[in-house]
Formats: sequence, C-alpha cells, structure tokens
Amino acid sequence: MMDWATFARWGARIADWGAEYHRTLRSRPVRAPLIPGATATALPASPPENGEAMEAIFADFQTLVLPGMTHWQHPRFFAYFPANATPPSMLAEFLSSTIGAQCMLWQTSPAATEMETVMMRWLAEAVGLKGFHGVIQDSASSATLAAVLVMRERALGFRGNTSGLSSQPRLRVYASGEVHTSIDRAIWISGIGAENLVRIPTQGPLRSMDPLALDAAIRADLAAGFLPAGVIACIGGTGTGACDDLTAVLDVAKAHGLYSHVDAAWAGAAMICPEFRALWQGIEAADSLVFNPHKWLGVQFDCAAHYLRDPAPLVQTLAIRPEYLKTHGTDGIINYSEWSIPLGRRFRALKLWFVLRTYGLEELRRRLRNHVKWSQALAAKLDTDRRFEIVTPPVLSLFTFRLRAAEDAAQQAFVNRINDDGRIYLTQTKVEGATVLRFQVGQFDTTEEDVETAWTVLSELAGGAA
Repeated sequence: MMDWATFARWGARIADWGAEYHRTLRSRPVRAPLIPGATATALPASPPENGEAMEAIFADFQTLVLPGMTHWQHPRFFAYFPANATPPSMLAEFLSSTIGAQCMLWQTSPAATEMETVMMRWLAEAVGLKGFHGVIQDSASSATLAAVLVMRERALGFRGNTSGLSSQPRLRVYASGEVHTSIDRAIWISGIGAENLVRIPTQGPLRSMDPLALDAAIRADLAAGFLPAGVIACIGGTGTGACDDLTAVLDVAKAHGLYSHVDAAWAGAAMICPEFRALWQGIEAADSLVFNPHKWLGVQFDCAAHYLRDPAPLVQTLAIRPEYLKTHGTDGIINYSEWSIPLGRRFRALKLWFVLRTYGLEELRRRLRNHVKWSQALAAKLDTDRRFEIVTPPVLSLFTFRLRAAEDAAQQAFVNRINDDGRIYLTQTKVEGATVLRFQVGQFDTTEEDVETAWTVLSELAGGAA
C-alpha cells in the first residue's frame, strides 16, 4: 500500500528521474529494437496476490519497460508528427491527475469548463481564427468522426440517430487521397461505408483537391440518386503535407449546401505564425476544423482543438440529456460532453493554459520557424546530392525524398538501415504508388545540430559518392 507521505517521496523522485531522462535522451537510440514479444515475455503471467514495494516496481519499469519504448520526446524523432511533452504541460497533467476531476458537465467541474472556453478563445486568436467556437477533443480522429456524424445527420434531416440508415439514401462524402486514414475510419464508424467516400483527384505542387472534379463528382452523384453530405479538406496531409485550396473547395461545398470539415491536425499549429496562414486561406468558410496542440505546440498528448462556426448541429447530433445530467438553476452554461462523443472528459485545458503562459506565443513561433527553416535547409542539401532526389518539396517542415534510381525494396531497406542505426527515426510513405522516405521536424527540443545529424546519418548510410 502507498500512503500520501510515500506518494510525495516518489513523486519527487520520479520528477528527478524525468528531468534526467529528458536531459540524456540524445544518448539513447530513438526507436526501440523491434523484437516482438520481448516485453510480454519478461512480464509475469499472473498478477501478484500481495502488494509489492515501489522500489521493485520502479526498478522493473526501468529494466523491463523502458528498453522497449520508442522515445517520442527524442530530439531526433523525425518520424510521424511528435506528440510533444513540454515540462509545464507535464506538470499540468500531474495536477490534473492529482485532482482526478471528471469534466463532463459544467457542474462537475465549473473551472475546467470555463477554462476550456477561454483557452479555445486564446488559441483561436493565436492562429487568427474569427467567428468560431471551440472544444477540446482527445484527438483529431474524434473531431473528424464528430464532423462526419454531423454531415450524416444534417443531410438526413437529423433522422439517422433515430431511424437508422437502412431506409435512407446512400450518403456520399468527398475528400482527396491525401487525407489521413482517420477520415476512412470515421466513414466506417458513422455507417456511411467506405464505398461512399469519394476520392477526388489532386493537382499542383501542394497536391490540392481539384475543385472542378469535386463539383463534377457531386453533380454525378446527385444525378445517380445519391445524397451528398459533406466535404473533408486537408491542410498539411500526413503523407506529403498536401494542402487543399480552401477558397475553391469550400466554395463548391457551399454551392451544394454541404457541410465542410478541414483536417489541419499537424499544420494548423503553424498558423500561430502569420506568414504561414496563406496555406489555409479561406478557412473562415469552413463549418468545422481541427488541429492538435499536442503535435507542434508542446502540449501533452492528448489535446485536439476542434472549432465550429455553429456548434448547434454538433450538439443536436450528440447531446443526450437524462435527468441526472441536467444542471438546474443555471442559464447560459456549456456542457462540453454534448460536443464530444465520450461522456467522460479530462481536464485538458489546464495543460494548454500552462504551456501558453510559460512560453508565450513568440517563443512558440520561434521554435516552429526554426523547425521549418532547418527542414527546408536539409531538403535543399539532399537536392544537391546526386544520390538523392526530392519527391515532394517541403510544406512547412515536412518533405519526402528517395534514393535516386532505386527500386521500392531498396528504399525500404534504406529506411530500415536508418532506423536500426538508432541515431534518427524516419518513416516511409507512398507517392504515386512508389515508396519514399518522409522527413519532418517537429520535436519541441530539436536543434539545428540534430537536423545536421540527420544529414550525417543519411549520407553515411546511403553509401556511394556524393
């Protein structure tokens, strides 16, 4: 058993360990050795009958768990988009966990609800959004699912939740092939079905959805008796950083009366820098959008900012109000559980408050600008080396490249050599069906030297003369 005095001692000890862990991360390989079953085999098959000392538990954490972890906070984590964890965010999570509040309703946590409202206003101002109302979701996937459910209900006159889909027309949702797979999953879960996610071709260097093709697809579906429901655009697609022309795409959606949602999960955070906002010009016409402060703003996972021009359709889609969830004797309150798929909600606004106050917008801008500058400098360096070719040019801090004149198997083998080496971590993706390497700078503590290390590793492991 653990009393509160022991809790306090261990809290201090783990905080000290955490600080040292972060200070020494560069000495660790970024990705754990991929040995399936290694951790599971090392753990006891059955739970203990009697309690064990924290000393033994923590020792096992270090010897059994840590060696099997990929270090997402490593400054040379260039794969995916890092789920950053800054010191103030970690402290806020500690406080939130200590309080243990369930923030589903205003009355169950008034300060948490009201702070969430204010923090979403702060964040909207930081990225230049006007006329939107915000809610914190656990992830962009949940926000997108909520948006697709609104598309479904709005198209069906809000009859889907009550009558089901079996007797309804086939709904259609439109997106390019560059959108994240969370859109596919939202289409599955909503009951719309994968066959009814219509892929619109892309064009131009930003791989933008073709608005003329979008309009033609909607018209063809109407003629065929389908029921168009919504359009999902992306800003900073996960694979290559694709950005749709929002002005053109959202004009088409509006002309057909369709609900529009913009997935800016990673790139949206960059809009705290005014010079990057051209990438989402026209965003004010969207019905909803999402981006993740937990990706590039240093806020502990999980924290997704979901914005809506009008929350009423979302509330009409999701709200259930049994008597035990009603707050009597108050007016004008917001119950954010009516804006979210889960009823239960954590106190996520606290870590956003801590991070924004600790760093301020200008320090966050400085870090993002550096990430973009360093990534683009690496892309330029690769572009001048005859062993490499840039496949998709940098969008903010993301670009793709490949070994010149090499087959897919050689590209994948190169990725594997890089990640087995351990100094950096990259992933592969597909562009026009071909395997390419994907590079992105976004870990909060990455330095210019870390990006230069990436060049060193790529050059060494590619072999041959530059």
